Amino acid sequence: QVQLVESGGGLVQAGGSLRLSCAASGRTFSRTAMGWFRQAPEKEREVVTTISWTGGSTYYADSVKGRFTISRDNAKNTVYLQMNSLKPEDTAVYYCAAASKFMTASVEDFGSWGQGTQVTVSS
Repeated sequence: QVQLVESGGGLVQAGGSLRLSCAASGRTFSRTAMGWFRQAPEKEREVVTTISWTGGSTYYADSVKGRFTISRDNAKNTVYLQMNSLKPEDTAVYYCAAASKFMTASVEDFGSWGQGTQVTVSS
């Protein structure tokens, strides 16, 4: 099991940027796919982006392609989400999650979750 702690959320104006970080504990971090998910009020949790063990494969939801970038540093047990050109519709609680697979974009595969960090984009 991997323990995850997100940080970096906050309030930003539309068009601005934020960088989220997710620190993981556990010896198997380098052998887990990682992902960022988000949940807005009264909406279902949705996948934002995922990354493979090595960082060589990534998946992005259409809504964030070209604006968000996921990366990971296995030496630091940390995964990042760089969010640029933020829009009000990006407002949500963002969750970091880990899956015991090389690569996946299915929320059902992610068994370890962080507590979430709020991102609010004002218009």
